[in-house]
Amino acid sequence: MKKNNIIQQLLLFITVIYCTAVINSSCKSNAASSQESEMTNSLAIPALYERTGELAKAAEWVKTKEKVDELKQKIATNPNDTKSRLQIVTIFMTEVRITGQSAYYYPLILKMLDGILSLDPKNFEATVYKSSVMMSLHQFAEAKEIAEKAKALNPDNAYVYGMLVDANVELGNYQEAIAMSDKMQSIKPSLEAYSRASYLREIFGDYPGAIQAMKLAVAAGVPGSESGEWSRVALGDLYLNTGHLDSAQMLYETALQVRPNFPNAEIGLAKVERARKNYDAAIKHTENAIRIVSEAPYVSLLGELYQLKGDKNKADEISNDVIKLLEKGEKEQQTSIAKHNGNRELANAYLNANKLDKAMEYAQNDLKIRPTNIDANELVAWIAYLKGDYELAKKCADQMLTTNTMNANTLSKAALIYKKTGDLVKSDALDAKAKSVTKYVDERIVTAVI
Repeated sequence: MKKNNIIQQLLLFITVIYCTAVINSSCKSNAASSQESEMTNSLAIPALYERTGELAKAAEWVKTKEKVDELKQKIATNPNDTKSRLQIVTIFMTEVRITGQSAYYYPLILKMLDGILSLDPKNFEATVYKSSVMMSLHQFAEAKEIAEKAKALNPDNAYVYGMLVDANVELGNYQEAIAMSDKMQSIKPSLEAYSRASYLREIFGDYPGAIQAMKLAVAAGVPGSESGEWSRVALGDLYLNTGHLDSAQMLYETALQVRPNFPNAEIGLAKVERARKNYDAAIKHTENAIRIVSEAPYVSLLGELYQLKGDKNKADEISNDVIKLLEKGEKEQQTSIAKHNGNRELANAYLNANKLDKAMEYAQNDLKIRPTNIDANELVAWIAYLKGDYELAKKCADQMLTTNTMNANTLSKAALIYKKTGDLVKSDALDAKAKSVTKYVDERIVTAVI
């Protein structure tokens, strides 16, 4: 893929994540007419974002358009039909997952949800969907607050407990997340419940239990559906993280067979080839994913692969372009109704470009929002290590190990940090634990010995 094509794809991604897709109405002098205009806007039914490329060829796309047209006709007949409005919201949320067009959909979804709540202030589905959107925008505290309101409206619904699992995980409230996961499964065992149980088990270092739960999620899914193949890829990721590359590859390839052009599966295959040090093959799979849906992690992975391949100039070009576009998007999204918290993405982008001061700035911003989250602590710990601030690195390393993670990359980073702070016994133990999980540790960690 030529660099210009990569940048065009990345620009599309930034538009997806950050740019506002809603044009504000001109202010009216009369407050009442302004409110009436706002309600009219929130009750309007926007159009689907027209798919392009391979995604437009999917059989589901025709059915999706037909269903939306049918629902719009129902709403035209009965504007107070909140059920049909919610069905359109559900379709739009699914389209976000498939196409990545969140900049178009999320502002519109929030407008639609506000319109439904104007008709029915205690509508449970609209409330819990709003929590879901806030989670996707990384507004974790607000997502949790809204989910709690939804739970008060309907404490017997499994979906709301899924939102509370996700929000509490991101905020670092892991014991509360476990309690919410248990409640979710007790109400309705499902793909969504099993996948969350799997993730929690992974967080707490139980890879066999995580694999078992994700197998249940795959079995509960519909083969070929987005959610079903997402689960299959997630199962592949667990095998990949534990060094079983052949099993992971088989799952990724199966996902592509039953759901062609599934970018998650292409990225899975890229990571398998990366572990095998087949960088050209890994680059090809990553480019395949970017051609389907351009996502920041995909483009960042491309830069990492060129770095590992030894093409520093190409890697630097990609990394610096990622930063420019993310920074631009961060400024532009401030006026959007759907504000995305991009601290972690920016921290990783600057880290990949080896601009450690800026990486630390954004990583610290992320940590302030969720001080007990193990991923936020790991990011600060690693940047601090690379900067030579071993005291801060150890402080955050202590926190990132509180769940007894068995992630080999995390353990390897911690081993290096504790070695620098003089705790050789702990360093050796962590290094041995990492090697017991997998021999495929990120090469950038291995070569980062200071």
